[in-house]
Amino acid sequence: MAAHLDLSAPSTTLTREQRVGLYRTIYAARRIDDKEITGKRQNKVYFQINGVGHEAVQAAAAMVFRPGHDWFFFYYRDRALAYGLGYTAKEMFLGSVGAVDDPASGGRQMPSHWGHKGLNIYTTSSPTGSQFLQAVGAVEAVVRAEQSGLTEALGIHSDEVALVTTGDGTCSQGEFWEAISNAVNLKAPVVFLVEDNGYAISTPSEVQYPGGNVAALVQGYEAHGLLILDEVDGCDPIASYEALKAAADHARARKGPALVRAKVIRPYSHSLSDDEQLYKSKAQREAEAQRDPVVTYAARLVAGGDLSEAQLQMLKEEVQVEIDAAWEEADAAPRPEPGSYYRHLYSEEVDPTSSDFDTEHASGDQATGAKTMIDLINATLKHEMARDPRILVFGEDVADASREEILGEVKGKGGVFKATHGLQKQFGAHRVFNSPLAEATIIGRAIGLSARGLKPVVEIQFFDYIWPAMQQLRDELANIRWRSNGAFKSPMVVRVPIAGYLMGGATYHSQCGESTFTHIPGLRVVCPSTALDAAGLLRTAIRCDDPVLFLEPKHLYRQTHNKGNDPGPDFMIPFGKARTVREGSSLSVITYGNTVHRAVQAAREAEKEGISVEILDLRTLNPYDWAAIERTVKKTHRVIVAHEDTLSWGYGSEIAARIADELFFHLDAPVRRVAAKDTWVAYYPALEDEILPQPKDFLEAYRKLISI
Repeated sequence: MAAHLDLSAPSTTLTREQRVGLYRTIYAARRIDDKEITGKRQNKVYFQINGVGHEAVQAAAAMVFRPGHDWFFFYYRDRALAYGLGYTAKEMFLGSVGAVDDPASGGRQMPSHWGHKGLNIYTTSSPTGSQFLQAVGAVEAVVRAEQSGLTEALGIHSDEVALVTTGDGTCSQGEFWEAISNAVNLKAPVVFLVEDNGYAISTPSEVQYPGGNVAALVQGYEAHGLLILDEVDGCDPIASYEALKAAADHARARKGPALVRAKVIRPYSHSLSDDEQLYKSKAQREAEAQRDPVVTYAARLVAGGDLSEAQLQMLKEEVQVEIDAAWEEADAAPRPEPGSYYRHLYSEEVDPTSSDFDTEHASGDQATGAKTMIDLINATLKHEMARDPRILVFGEDVADASREEILGEVKGKGGVFKATHGLQKQFGAHRVFNSPLAEATIIGRAIGLSARGLKPVVEIQFFDYIWPAMQQLRDELANIRWRSNGAFKSPMVVRVPIAGYLMGGATYHSQCGESTFTHIPGLRVVCPSTALDAAGLLRTAIRCDDPVLFLEPKHLYRQTHNKGNDPGPDFMIPFGKARTVREGSSLSVITYGNTVHRAVQAAREAEKEGISVEILDLRTLNPYDWAAIERTVKKTHRVIVAHEDTLSWGYGSEIAARIADELFFHLDAPVRRVAAKDTWVAYYPALEDEILPQPKDFLEAYRKLISI
């Protein structure tokens, strides 16, 4: 059963100064909200969402947890919590007006999307629930760093905890349940604070999940170390303090995570775009007003002798002076400069397109013999893990064996394609480990780990199953640096086997879809076609400072035509540098991945007919090598853009459009495309061959283009 602390007696652990300090935080947060609302009506603030009614439990949390020591993953109502930790009224108003000095985002996000590097308040985003897994990863880093001897180097404290907050509605999200499960499994020192005001905008909690009490639904985890503190009066800061202190002490002692469900109110509407009178009765609203901590806790302080009426009034006036002055300063603060929107899209310290990453001239060890792509990926991971102790490798089935006691008697799994085989045996289970079968978990935890200075190199087992992680990839990973105006970053590598030509892969093991990810600003996307390129590009991906989606055409893993010698531990290929696979003069083919070899096969046949085909392998899709494309188009004046994905809305459409736009007068014929049919990939091999582009399709395209 969930724990119920005895909160009937007043706290003896808090001083008068602390009790009054709680009220000051509560009242200041309320007045900041009110000031923002006024600013919105004056059209000086463009969006407002409040934390009204949640202030008491948040003020208590700010007194329990340690800014700059613990880590914080908030949601948008946490104004009092942020203020209590040291986030000033001026800093909040800088966010309200979109000023360049807004510590959360420099005017890039809506107000109340908290972020403060100095306080360890991690950048907050709008998607509800995406913060949970990141919080688990952030404190998972404590144990991983300890085991690798990296705590001092990474500035990690052995007794730190993470506080992650949420409203009751967000507990409907699957990532909440994944995070609880992961935190319990890992005994992660994280406190989940559910600020339950009974509504998700207009939808009451009992519609969200059975019974409307999430604490009652997670009780099965208590046997495994989850401390549950339920029915905490979140409008009573003293009761809230006692509950949160117990939760923090439990987590800090490494007994496991804790969940606190605090019953709060929401006497204002969800936001200024909402009207609660449309779905709350007058009686409900009056009942909420009776619990308002701005009124009830003030009366309690006066009745208990902590403040006189005159002292209470003086406190309120002092707060108002602070807030009015903060507003005036923020209102006059400079706004973002025109053209500044590209700053912090990618790392400004490490440029993976630069010559620093161009060691392609390095020769491999000829004595080793030619290796397959999967072999060189494995070798590169081993080289890099030996070089950098911050690297962690995890995903589904990537370990040799989760049960370490049997490692000596089994060969080891090492991934369904063997890309990570032997890594756990060589580097240990604290650096190479299996994740649950949950893709959002993999990316979310990796974001939290990378926030702490570790370098996750994770695997999504098949591209076809990447979609449960899409929110973490698109709404989180790719924009963390940009949305925080450079305050936070998440450099990591996501390895993903992709694409078809498998003879039986069918609908759910043959998907492409790379254009979905090249469309995402802030995400590097790589797709090698040879073993040597895979080694050089993977090393660059690991050593760069941005998130990288590393697409590995699984059909090419063990082919013989693309083998290469192990180039050694310093071999790198810069992003945005294409490779000329074949020189030609009649026409150019711009492609990547599986279709490179098919274009080459067709080019050999075309040569017999006097058609000289130049083939350019892009190798990286974001960024791509426009200079190389420009050169080849100006050389042959005829061009085909080819990819394995469906023809319509595929990656090649962007390249073809840009060629037509910028190189039109260098073309002697229209830009043509070769791609898959606009359908799914079938199981039966003959149908798969018909759907996916084959050498004969390339040859036919060459003949047609040269005849124009």
